[in-house]
Amino acid sequence: MEPVITVGLDGSPESLAAARWAAAEADRRGLTLHLLHAWIMLSPDATGIPSPKDQNYWARRILDNAQTELDERHPGLSIVEDMVAEEAGPALLEAASRAQMVVLGSRAVAHVQSFFLGDISTDVASRAERPVVLVREGMDEEAPSPAQEGGVVVGLGLHGPGDELLEFAFDAAASRGVPLRAVHGHSLPVQAHLHWGAKSDVGDKIAEDAREKLNEALRPWREKFPGVQVTDVVRLESPARAAVREARGADLLVVGRRKHRGALAGRLGPVAHAAAHHAACPLAVVPHD
Repeated sequence: MEPVITVGLDGSPESLAAARWAAAEADRRGLTLHLLHAWIMLSPDATGIPSPKDQNYWARRILDNAQTELDERHPGLSIVEDMVAEEAGPALLEAASRAQMVVLGSRAVAHVQSFFLGDISTDVASRAERPVVLVREGMDEEAPSPAQEGGVVVGLGLHGPGDELLEFAFDAAASRGVPLRAVHGHSLPVQAHLHWGAKSDVGDKIAEDAREKLNEALRPWREKFPGVQVTDVVRLESPARAAVREARGADLLVVGRRKHRGALAGRLGPVAHAAAHHAACPLAVVPHD
């Protein structure tokens, strides 16, 4: 794995927002920023200065304009440009295998256009070997200070290992100097909503058990990152809704994705899928076993 953060650029406002977010993250972590533009129609053997009639000319403009802006924002940041004659999806997945993370622009649900965005960003987030961060236009603006709401939110299940997810979330909070909120959502059983069904304290019992398991999962990471202020949150609602609600006003939402899903399962799990469409802050999808 190389010490780089890769961002996919297609010249859209969303991909530029992703580039700004990625540049700030690379600067914060002391990493190199890798600007990648991929399109199958590029000429890999082009020499000299391309003509404005050539696709290579506009591809170069996209990269150069982005680098100029990012150089002004982060004067000491190491930035490399890369222009490849490949389909965007495979090119990004290959880059992801070598980078610490990949950052992509993402549109709201109603929009379907754009080269890198939509299906490609979802496909990369569902298949990449490394974390993928999805950023929508406007999300690259200055985040709240640690004293404000802000912070990093991580959505946690309580079944199976989650070391990759927690390591990414704690590291993100530590590098920013912001608090971490670990949220677990648990839907109530149907009988809990019926006055003749389960005992009235069923919700309290579920929340208490979940909080104990959540604290147990967080304990070793609290010890490893003693400088990170951690709050555990248990919501009696679906995990997807809990994560999206808790991420309102956050700097970053971190959710997991199982590396190996069944043949009939969706490309992203329900929490990651809901967050990709509805989270109001940048979303990190972290693959884990």
